[in-house]
Amino acid sequence: MNAPLAKLCRSFTEALEDTNPQINPSSPYLRVAEEILEMAFAYLEDGVVFYKRGDPVNALAAWCYGYGWLDAGANLGILIVSSTFSEIPGLHSSIPPTCTEHLEEKTERYQRMLRDACLSIEDAPDESSPIYPLCSIIRDCVDDWQMKGEAYHARQDSASALAAYSYAYGWLDCGVRSGLLRITGDRHLFTA
Repeated sequence: MNAPLAKLCRSFTEALEDTNPQINPSSPYLRVAEEILEMAFAYLEDGVVFYKRGDPVNALAAWCYGYGWLDAGANLGILIVSSTFSEIPGLHSSIPPTCTEHLEEKTERYQRMLRDACLSIEDAPDESSPIYPLCSIIRDCVDDWQMKGEAYHARQDSASALAAYSYAYGWLDCGVRSGLLRITGDRHLFTA
């Protein structure tokens, strides 16, 4: 495995192995924590399968998407996570030239899907609810990583753009699954 993708996989694996729910076992939020972990582990495994099949583009997207779920759960206060996602230097050189067309297509598709998904949601809790501020945490992170993706994309660093879009999408889907965001548009844009 090339160094940047290996670093991403290793970091994500270690973060998942050290993650624990931070919820009272009798709380319904425990199921939310379990679903977040389930999604993160599924995308870790998917990434490994993609990589072994010679598809580093989908491996990259899967690991970053799963990391988004994991970090969102930590920021919502329902998971204890030992480390969080950070930008991986050298991603632009981690995808072989034979995968360039696939990388470009997937990056542009994720850019469109994320943009459309952001337009297809609204905050679910009432503004007076104590959990309402968590909606802003989700939206701010999604906006930040979406802008990073746009900047990478403008510099023609499609691998880093795809990583940013995938990570942001994981946050958005976690927001929906946790009940903080309600789907008002195309449900097919979400895993929930």
